[in-house]
Amino acid sequence: MSDQQSGLDQQQQDALDQLSINTLRFLAVDQVEKANSGHPGAPLGCAPIAYLLYHKFMKYNPKDPLWSDRDRFVLSNGHASALLYGVLHLTGYDLPMEQLMQFRQWGSHTPGHPEYGEAPGVEVTTGPLGQGFGMAVGLAIAEKHLAAVYNHENHTPVDHHTYVLCGDGDLMEGISHESASLAGTLALGKLIVLYDDNLISLDGPTDLSYTEDVTRRFEAYHWHVQMVDDGNDLVAIEKAINAAKAETTKPSLIRVRTVIGYGSPKAGTSKVHGEALGPEATKATKKNLGFPEDKSFYVPDEAGANWLEAVDKGAKAQAEWQSKFEAFNKAYPELGAQYTRTTSAKLAEGWEKAIPTFPTEKPIATRNAGQVVLNAVAKVIPELFGGAADLTASTKTIFKDSPSFHVDPKGRNVFFGVREFGMMAAVNGMASHGGLIPFGSTFFTFSDYCRSAMRMGALESAHSLYIFTHDSVGLGEDGPTHQPIEQLMSLRAIPQLTDFRPADANETAACWQLALERKAPSFMALSRQDLPVLDAEKYKVLAGARKGAYVLEAFGKDVILVATGSEVSLIMKAALELKDASINATVVSMPSFHIFEEQDEAYKMEIFPHGVPKISVEAGATMGWWKYIGRDGIAIGLDRFGASAPGPIAMEKLGISVAKCVEAAKSLVKK
Repeated sequence: MSDQQSGLDQQQQDALDQLSINTLRFLAVDQVEKANSGHPGAPLGCAPIAYLLYHKFMKYNPKDPLWSDRDRFVLSNGHASALLYGVLHLTGYDLPMEQLMQFRQWGSHTPGHPEYGEAPGVEVTTGPLGQGFGMAVGLAIAEKHLAAVYNHENHTPVDHHTYVLCGDGDLMEGISHESASLAGTLALGKLIVLYDDNLISLDGPTDLSYTEDVTRRFEAYHWHVQMVDDGNDLVAIEKAINAAKAETTKPSLIRVRTVIGYGSPKAGTSKVHGEALGPEATKATKKNLGFPEDKSFYVPDEAGANWLEAVDKGAKAQAEWQSKFEAFNKAYPELGAQYTRTTSAKLAEGWEKAIPTFPTEKPIATRNAGQVVLNAVAKVIPELFGGAADLTASTKTIFKDSPSFHVDPKGRNVFFGVREFGMMAAVNGMASHGGLIPFGSTFFTFSDYCRSAMRMGALESAHSLYIFTHDSVGLGEDGPTHQPIEQLMSLRAIPQLTDFRPADANETAACWQLALERKAPSFMALSRQDLPVLDAEKYKVLAGARKGAYVLEAFGKDVILVATGSEVSLIMKAALELKDASINATVVSMPSFHIFEEQDEAYKMEIFPHGVPKISVEAGATMGWWKYIGRDGIAIGLDRFGASAPGPIAMEKLGISVAKCVEAAKSLVKK
């Protein structure tokens, strides 16, 4: 299948292809065997697919893994990571054999499932089944949008495909349904999924739990679907991939009937899915496939040279693209500069000047303030892109001067439909693609549907923005099914995820600025109800938000009142009542636990000094507040579900009130 080899007859070429495939197979087997941990079955069955993709079809440069116009490959069935590590080593990425020998070991760049930022060439972090599929949809959305923005006439700086390898488990997961439906609706013609259809899952034959007609399912989603009956038939797989590339109006699914653990004594059984073959079975497998039985991590010279054609081929492809990009840059200098800036993840010079300041005269819901900020920065941050899970009118996350992406790929508004999990996985994919700062939004209580995707975004430090509104029982009549209680503390527990719960419109503007600056995943919890607006200059809101927590009022240190979000205005009122009762309070707004924890100990002690009674007020679970207020402090919050009632009444009846705060302060100070 080589375009570079010459002088080989078909029989010799077939032999070289097979040797190259078996080399990959046994690099994967040997990784698992040495670690005595891993999944050899999928690599043995899927090596021909990986070989064809990386040797024949994909556009990439191993010496520049971040080339912006490369094809993307997603291993959605991330348990087959040994296959991907073998490919990356063989094709010349900076992943030496020593790393393969340290598969699944402490400190290696070859963890048990692919992690972005560990091995070069790993595009996204995968493993929880279905999420790679969902992120691939995001990668394809990004490609389609950026192509519409930048490609003009004969200039095509954005022109690449997203390839996915997935398994039965990926397609069983609910996220695959959400994501496949969205991909078909958005006509993502450059998304090509190869499905390892091997009829086996960990529990045994797939007909125990998975009997749907996958072809008809995906055809119903408006996908182009093909079937390849033999996973070792390179000609048939190549033909199917070519047909998929030719279909530009639909995403493609290629079902490839493989044999899990191909060539091994355990082939075709669940026994080969998730454990090492063992020494005897490994030798038998190598013997069955005509590979040296006594050699581990062995790369025959001919196979090594064949795989390494990727280096020259990739360098040539990138050089050709660079030449074309220079012509594009000359023809469209503004677009060229924007492309270079955004693909380098740099914000435009002076962009922050577009952030609005809100007057104090009129209360405003922080969700509405968020909409104002979003549209204010839209022109200076054209890479900002996203939408909501069928809630744009409620979450206020819509660009007023842009069409829908579905109608016009240049459009920046993505209507994700009621697909919260798929939406956030796609957002992570867009962020991983580069060139965009993506966001998704829904009601805060539905962050539960999004949580696994948010965890993955945090794990790979993607610049994903997760926007949630209706952030507390203050949303009112929809009642406890829609009123978040535990969500805020639950999401704060995710490492590397920044939390934002702004107190008012100006804190919302500050939090948006920080979320854009930090180039890391973050979420916002915004109010439905109107809130008083803080004087941005008087309270130095932006500088305070940069610290995560800051003092708004300092009447004295009889007691410290700390709150987030809508409850900040509540403790401001309580502090005034306490002052009339000769109790002098310090009022602290704490828009971000995560950012506060980044501060030095001196600043933390300045905000929460020892020896001063402390009260926290937050309309959510109290867990987590004791770190700041101490066990002798009082946490006013909700450790029960909410209730259906108008927002102010719900808050009052549930004890989130000025009176409750004043009562608590008096009990602590005991004056």
